[in-house]
Amino acid sequence: MPVGRSAARFVLVTTLEPAPPGLIGRIPVMDVSPTIEQGRWPAKAVVGEAVPVRARVFREGHDAVAATAVLLRPDGTVHSTARMVDVAPGLDWFEARVAPDAEGAWSFRVEGWSDPYGTWAHDAAIKIEAGIDVELMLAEGIRVLERAASRRNLPSSARAALANVVLALQDTTMPPPTRLAAALGPDVRRILVEDHPLRDLVSPSATYPLQVHRERALAGSWYEFFPRSEGATYDAATQSWTSGTFATASERLPGIAAMGFDVVYLTPVHPIGTTFRKGRNNSLTAEPGDPGSPYAIGSPDGGHDAIHPELGTFDDFDDFVARAQDLGMEVALDLALQCSPDHPWVTEHPEWFTTRVDGSIAYAENPPKKYQDIYPLNFDNDPAGIYAEVRRVVQVWIDHGVTAFRVDNPHTKPLPFWQWLIEDVAKDHPDVIFLAEAFTKPAMMEALARIGFHQSYTYFTWRNTQEELAEYFTEVSGELGSWMRPSFWPTTHDILPPYLQHGGEPAFAIRAALAATASPTWGIYSGYEFSERVPRPGVEEQIDNEKYEFRPRDWAAPEAAGMTTFLTRLNEIRRDHPALRQLRNLTVHPTTNDQVLAFSSHLDGAFTADGRPDTVISVVNLDPWSPQEAMVDLDLAALGIDETPGTEPAFNAHDLLTDETFAWGARVFVRLEPNRHVAHIIEVGHP
Repeated sequence: MPVGRSAARFVLVTTLEPAPPGLIGRIPVMDVSPTIEQGRWPAKAVVGEAVPVRARVFREGHDAVAATAVLLRPDGTVHSTARMVDVAPGLDWFEARVAPDAEGAWSFRVEGWSDPYGTWAHDAAIKIEAGIDVELMLAEGIRVLERAASRRNLPSSARAALANVVLALQDTTMPPPTRLAAALGPDVRRILVEDHPLRDLVSPSATYPLQVHRERALAGSWYEFFPRSEGATYDAATQSWTSGTFATASERLPGIAAMGFDVVYLTPVHPIGTTFRKGRNNSLTAEPGDPGSPYAIGSPDGGHDAIHPELGTFDDFDDFVARAQDLGMEVALDLALQCSPDHPWVTEHPEWFTTRVDGSIAYAENPPKKYQDIYPLNFDNDPAGIYAEVRRVVQVWIDHGVTAFRVDNPHTKPLPFWQWLIEDVAKDHPDVIFLAEAFTKPAMMEALARIGFHQSYTYFTWRNTQEELAEYFTEVSGELGSWMRPSFWPTTHDILPPYLQHGGEPAFAIRAALAATASPTWGIYSGYEFSERVPRPGVEEQIDNEKYEFRPRDWAAPEAAGMTTFLTRLNEIRRDHPALRQLRNLTVHPTTNDQVLAFSSHLDGAFTADGRPDTVISVVNLDPWSPQEAMVDLDLAALGIDETPGTEPAFNAHDLLTDETFAWGARVFVRLEPNRHVAHIIEVGHP
């Protein structure tokens, strides 16, 4: 063929060189995951997480193909490799799991390759059984094994084992099936399939980024409360309130820690404005003594970098943080980027707000809702100034021990701002976590996660039926989990769903069981222990909303005891079972009753501290009013249980809520009564 302009198109990609853009490798590797828009942003993982790596790997003809997932440290060196498994025979989907062991900017690739041993083993087994080309097939096996044994990097023990198999193949005194069996035995398979495969035509994919965070970015239990309510007192004689302080709020910390929560999340602690202050139940008129919404931030006492004088000083805040840390908990703070009309920014930087044609500053609106006590920021006039000021404010709280920020309404601020802020904070403080309160459209919710938010609120709060929950659990634990880590909250201070309004205490137990076992991160709002469920008429929020008033609670009251015990047990189970602290390992199992939901989380022993697999099954009655019965069809492979042909597989099923043990198999009967036992949370007994 004459050499011309078209000759450059013929490129053979062979070993460890990714195909140039636009050209495919000799062994095609396609649809690699986890990736975000082909590496535009890094996929996410945490230290020790079993990250599923998937790709479609195939080739022309009928020779065997295989694939390897290669995990690269931040310095570019190979940390580990994992032989990928064909998880969808006929569809060419290969998968393996890899686990980074440190934080940082990791990466990975997938290598497709031709498998000479796999090709020969497949063909030889068929032909020799049929009596076709018997000696020829055995001779070809000798050639493959001799080639495999001659590799320089092969351990001497493996080389010797392969040499013995070659001798067996050459021994014509033995029947051909016996000679073949020696080459297909477990020792050879361990060498040439698992540990030291013979790889031809190695064709690597591109290398994709994987940002690895600390474990709390994926897994944790959060407890939200208003510090001003803890220790608040009412004087009936003067009909006036005295606010709680950081000192009185710290007295609540041992109780929260005893329930097993990892993160204490505080609503805003800043000075609150008086102009257009909201009264009780979001009234437009505040009565004397009404404390106002802590989200109307700013007064002559300061703004986002200040503490409400009634709560105490920064020294008091530091003491609060120190006590939480002594109890094994972190402190998260609300980052709410809006201002009351009295905020210092309003007079110092009027350009940071939207001025209407009549000269007034536009307050926040979500028609028909109006928030006259809040001015939203306008990032268009002086973005550099706002960026720098918010970064300074965030640093103030980091310097005082805050390690996580729950970001209020991030979807109402520009995405480039959040991407810059999170990246800039991570340069000096990679442990700081940002949780997006992104109750918004899917595109924006996912975009916030893609550009850097470590966690996100979700639609779990409004998913109630078996179909809705099964679909959503599968969605958030699938490919979406590569960038959006869900945080499941049954309620917040703003949200009281109808299911909880009408379902009574069993509904609160049901939603807690679902949230705690279906998501690595979950949280509750203070008062959940009392199953507080009286709504303000016409809206999905509690009456006498704590956002607009003091709401001290009697934590020693008997009615709090049962739910407190239940929440404590859920967190104990989560701490004892690493499978529940993973995300992309959840399987939904069919049931015969649409009021019963079953799902499981499995973690292979290669990724546990003691080397034993860990599997937890949750079977939940979704009906808070009536007992429900169902047959549950368990996918045993998803539970890590081998099915032996001709036998009825069974395992010990230990209920972690009741301490009962059952003999379960592939199909089990359950009966759950909401006022006694809303769920089975089963520990699978692995041999």
